[in-house]
Amino acid sequence: MQLRLFSCALLILNCMDYSHCQANRWRRSKRASYGPNPVCKGCLSCSKDNGCIRCQPKLFFFLRREGMRQHGECLHSCPSGYYGLRAPDMNRCSRCRIENCDSCFSRDFCTKCKAGFYLHKGRCFEECPDGFAPLDETMECVEGCEVGQWSEWGTCSRNNRTCGFKWGLETRTRQIVKKPAKDTILCPTIAESRRCKMAVRHCPGGKKSQKAKDKRNKKKKKKLLERAQEQHSVFLSADRSSQ
Repeated sequence: MQLRLFSCALLILNCMDYSHCQANRWRRSKRASYGPNPVCKGCLSCSKDNGCIRCQPKLFFFLRREGMRQHGECLHSCPSGYYGLRAPDMNRCSRCRIENCDSCFSRDFCTKCKAGFYLHKGRCFEECPDGFAPLDETMECVEGCEVGQWSEWGTCSRNNRTCGFKWGLETRTRQIVKKPAKDTILCPTIAESRRCKMAVRHCPGGKKSQKAKDKRNKKKKKKLLERAQEQHSVFLSADRSSQ
């Protein structure tokens, strides 16, 4: 009796092993049914018309569109503009929803922007926001050099003088409030100058003033000389008439 039971159990185990082997063989044959087709690489199930339908556990399913046609692919990493989204049923490549993004961590957080755009806090900009500057050639915006407000324009001067010229320069400045995170990031200009017209053209006691003074003195001396000559002429006339 015991021998019969043992024989039956052995027979059942052999049948189970055979069915399991047959199932595995069927799965392997199904997996390899379109094996020569490169589109079916990494697929668990594949179609001649639509490519991969289901991927192996570690790969990402990507639906590539070419015109009106589309076919599935199984990839180790998602292409540009997509990110890998892992899920219990199947890993998929999902499109980045951020404008001008080349690769992203999630649909709303970019990790690399397209050429010509700057990355800042997971978004892409045509230029870095105020207070930020691109880090070397990475096109990523980091805290830059922060400067204060401009001062009022200074006195118009030239050669350290505020008179004696028609035109001069006036300057204004601003202070560095916060140094940049990296020494390679340059600060904006902290001083600028512009052309200005001097309020006082001629300096008191200057060369031009001295010339004007000399001219007045010369004119005065000339008048005194003419008056003296007139008086001398009158004196001579009176002297002749008395003789």
